[in-house]
Amino acid sequence: MPPATSGTPVVRTAAYRWWHRARAAGPAEPVAGLLTRDGLLAAAVVLVDLALTAIGPPEIDAGLGWPAIVGWGMLAAVPIAARRVLVWPAIVVSAATLAIPLATDHQPASIGLGLMIMTYTAACWLPLRGAVIATTILWLPVVTANALLPPDAETPNLSWPYLMFINGLTALVSFFIGRAVHARRASTLALTERARVAEANQRVAAEQAVADERRRIARELHDVVAHHVSVMGVLATGARRVLHRDPDAADEALGTIAETSRSTLREMRRLLDVLRTDAEPAGAELAPQPGLSGIQSLVEQVREAGLPVTLRVDGVPGDLDPGVTLTLYRIVQEALTNALKHAGTPATAEVRLSFGIYWLIVEVFDTGRGPAPDRTRLGHGLVGMRERVALYGGTLRTGPRPGGGFRIYAKLPMEQLGAANREGAP
Repeated sequence: MPPATSGTPVVRTAAYRWWHRARAAGPAEPVAGLLTRDGLLAAAVVLVDLALTAIGPPEIDAGLGWPAIVGWGMLAAVPIAARRVLVWPAIVVSAATLAIPLATDHQPASIGLGLMIMTYTAACWLPLRGAVIATTILWLPVVTANALLPPDAETPNLSWPYLMFINGLTALVSFFIGRAVHARRASTLALTERARVAEANQRVAAEQAVADERRRIARELHDVVAHHVSVMGVLATGARRVLHRDPDAADEALGTIAETSRSTLREMRRLLDVLRTDAEPAGAELAPQPGLSGIQSLVEQVREAGLPVTLRVDGVPGDLDPGVTLTLYRIVQEALTNALKHAGTPATAEVRLSFGIYWLIVEVFDTGRGPAPDRTRLGHGLVGMRERVALYGGTLRTGPRPGGGFRIYAKLPMEQLGAANREGAP
């Protein structure tokens, strides 16, 4: 029993390798479709063979009778049915059918037609070296028989040079027709691939041109916005200096600042439109960006989704910039999303926000089953958090917690946030 069991996979592997090598020469199409079409061709060859036998001289059937004639004709046509599924086995079997006349004194027409069709098939689907070898295997026995065997009783006036010339010419015509089809197919495939590559290159070049133009426009708009901001800064400084001495001049400067700020806002919107990618909705409605007030709602949403979450806030947030509050919200959002997907049940999560004199700390951790093997690799969400934290000069640490779970810890300096005079320390 053990030897048979251990030998079975070897037999299957060898059979699979044989099938793979035999199929490699033919077209990469479903086997059923190839067998159906080539089977119809083989049936047509058998019908032609029977028709020629019926209208030929009485001696052509060698006294075998119609059942034997049909059987030998079908046997000679079998390689035609498998010619594109198993190219090389079909070639070998087709060459072996040349033994039928030697054994029965009956030469079915399907043998000659099969040799021509198989020669064409080999030249059409095989490389040049393989096609030449296959043609030699098919026609060398025929030429040898013409040279060595005496003429048939029915054709005593046909000399062996004449028969060799006719059979050689038939082989060459079938071979070169197949090579012509092979060359045309290769040329078509090459042109198709060249067109595909050209289309891809054109698409990449167009996208690159659009991106370059967007960057150029963005740089120009950036210069305009930077100029407007500089003007507002200069005007604001001047207005503060003359506010008590010349209120009218200060009022005029403030009016100019208001107008310049509106112009700057318009340019900023144009800048964002230019930088928006094609994947982003160009006509999306603008909505207020979430901030600290949205963290509590976010915690409640995650809690309703099935993960118990607690929120702890130490210190006074103070008057933080909208960009800072948006960064805090996105960090908590991404961390809770990861916890909801990977923590499992039962698990809990906690969000801690600490607003101190020198540091703003965000910490999110869960008590789940721990990170999966690929959680050590940074995904897009963690990369985005790291970029947001680095924008404000902070640091981000992520990784598994001792005892299980995952922890995300972000630390941002208050001095980079424009809030260096907070009271209380974490």
